[in-house]
Amino acid sequence: MSAFKNATVVLIHGAWADGSSWGPVIRRLQKEKLNVVAAPIPLTSLSDDAAALRRTIARTQGPVIVAGHAYAGAVVGTANDERVKALVYVAALAPDEGETVADVFYRNESHPDAPQLAPDADGFIWMPDESFAKAFAQNATAEQVALCRAVQRPISVKSIQEPAVSPAWKTKPAWYLLAEEDRMIHPKTQRFMAERMKATIRSFAVDHTPLLTAPDKVVDILLEAAQTTLA
Repeated sequence: MSAFKNATVVLIHGAWADGSSWGPVIRRLQKEKLNVVAAPIPLTSLSDDAAALRRTIARTQGPVIVAGHAYAGAVVGTANDERVKALVYVAALAPDEGETVADVFYRNESHPDAPQLAPDADGFIWMPDESFAKAFAQNATAEQVALCRAVQRPISVKSIQEPAVSPAWKTKPAWYLLAEEDRMIHPKTQRFMAERMKATIRSFAVDHTPLLTAPDKVVDILLEAAQTTLA
C-alpha cells in the first residue's frame, strides 16, 4: 500500500446524513494506510456544497479520490481539480450538465416504501423518522438506524433544483456501486447514470446506504479505484 501514502480519499455524505455515515468505511480505509477526510457539506445548494468540497480538497496534498453517497454524487461531479484522479459513486445521483438532482432522482417510479418528501416552511426537506429503517437503510442495525435519526441533516430544495455544471466524470475515470435493493434511488436510475458516465459498475444486493450496511464492498471499490489510478 506504499503507493497510496500520499493519497487522500475524500468522502462526501448525502442528504439526511453527516460524515459519521462513512464511519465503518473510514476505519477500514485507515487500516489500509490511506489518508481519509470526510467533507462537511452544508446541503444548502449545489454550489455551496461544491464550494465546501473545494475547500476540503484544498486542505489535502497529493492525489485525491473523491467518493459520494446518494445526493453527494452531484457534488462529486464538481470535482474538477487536477489532483482528483478518480471518482466513486455509491448509490449516487449523477446529473449531467444542465440537469438537476430532482431530474434524475425522480426519473423512475418510487419504491412503495420510499418516503413522502416535502419541504418545511424554510425550504428544507427532512426524512421522516420511520423512513430510515424502511428505505434509507433497511438492512441496518437498530443502533445504526437510531444514530441516523439522531444526526440527520435536512437538504435544501435549492440543492436539488440547481442545474449541474459540466460533470467531472466526462474527463475522469469513475466507479459506481449499484445498490440492487435501493428503496430511495431506483436501481434502473442508478444503472442509467452509471452507464451514461461509462463508469466501472459493481452491482450488489445491498440497500441505499451500503457505507453502513456493507462497508467492505464500498472499501473494495475505493481500493480498486486507488490501485487503478494511483499505482
